[in-house]
Amino acid sequence: MADFPEGLLYSEEHEYLKATDDSGVYMVGITDYAQGELGDIVYLELPSVGDSFGKMEVFGTIEAVKAVSDLFSPFTGEVVDVNAALQDDPSVVNSDPYGAGWMVKLRVSDESDLEGLMDAVAYQEHVGE
Repeated sequence: MADFPEGLLYSEEHEYLKATDDSGVYMVGITDYAQGELGDIVYLELPSVGDSFGKMEVFGTIEAVKAVSDLFSPFTGEVVDVNAALQDDPSVVNSDPYGAGWMVKLRVSDESDLEGLMDAVAYQEHVGE
């Protein structure tokens, strides 16, 4: 069974947001459920610091042995950090999606974009677990 940590926000497209110590900045990655569905992750294409994305725009791709999927920005914002360690070892997303497997840190441009996101209970219901 997948892990659904409390205190995070979740998108319908299986990204999670974890608040950082920097106000308005969130770590973004894919959920434990999503990595489990994808299988062994072999490659990530991530944006660069300074890139900006609108809500629901593709900010990168994730490639697993059995599928390639887009990564969607859960809100309008700017990339302030990228997890460069994933370039050398993308499988960290499988082993530690909510920790060392984070992908980007985004600074939110419009706080109202966060209103449509789910808490852990709602996301767990969304995926049917």
